[in-house]
Amino acid sequence: MSGLHLKEYLRAEALCVEQALERAVTVLESELESDVGAAIRHGVMSGGKRLRPILCSTAYRECGGQGGGDAYDLAVSLEMIHAYSLMHDDLPCMDDAQLRRGQATTHSEFGEDVTMRAAAALIPAATRQALHSARKLECGVAGAGVVVQELLEAAGAGGMVGGQWLDLLGEGQTLSPEELDELHRRKTGALLTAALVMGALAATADEEVVSALASYGRAIGLAFQITDDVLDATQSAESLGKNPSDVDLDKSTYVSLYGLGQAREQARERVADALGALGSVQIDAPVLTVLAGYVIEREK
Repeated sequence: MSGLHLKEYLRAEALCVEQALERAVTVLESELESDVGAAIRHGVMSGGKRLRPILCSTAYRECGGQGGGDAYDLAVSLEMIHAYSLMHDDLPCMDDAQLRRGQATTHSEFGEDVTMRAAAALIPAATRQALHSARKLECGVAGAGVVVQELLEAAGAGGMVGGQWLDLLGEGQTLSPEELDELHRRKTGALLTAALVMGALAATADEEVVSALASYGRAIGLAFQITDDVLDATQSAESLGKNPSDVDLDKSTYVSLYGLGQAREQARERVADALGALGSVQIDAPVLTVLAGYVIEREK
């Protein structure tokens, strides 16, 4: 698959993800108070790369899954968790951001109280979404619990939540390379890795393939974060559609640690690690192969 074809693939996948998200959000709006439902729609349906659900649906297919639309319903559980994390990250007590994906952050639009309730509601909603959709796929009822466990562990203290805590503790500190890697393995990488593992598990891939995709995910998770730091250092908030950068918050970044040139080289090395993991097993994964390069070549 060429870079041009990848862009077409990502557009088509993003459209399927948007449709599945619309279904999920519409259900939530019918269950919640109007202001909380509106805040969820604002936080979830605000665009973005949709990389996590696309990784999930792609891993599912490239591991032999045949579930069609149910695979997207599973994949969007990751985006719901990701959206809740962004809604929390942007709060005044966290990063105090006013701009996200080119529009006002959820707390700027709806207030902190509504935002916190909306974000909290997304956690059980994502769990339900993952469980119900996984049961319809190849893994069936028996395997659905394992898929959901992967999602929740990635979102919890050992993953995204723990990474955010390390991020807050690191403000004003100069972190070592090992500390920065550990922070971002949790905060950014855990959910990206879970996306791949969930897709593979739903397709009943063997243990060796699941392990290789987990290694691939950990590597591209770091490559993704390094590239984010490079973009923060070289582009404006308007072009990125978000603010502020970690530098503004006195946090260590890969650019502050290594400089631009070495940070870019670090990202390339992580992509090489990802491709090495993918090549270690017998799996035909043309999309995941090209996606590894896209992670560091993107412009936002």
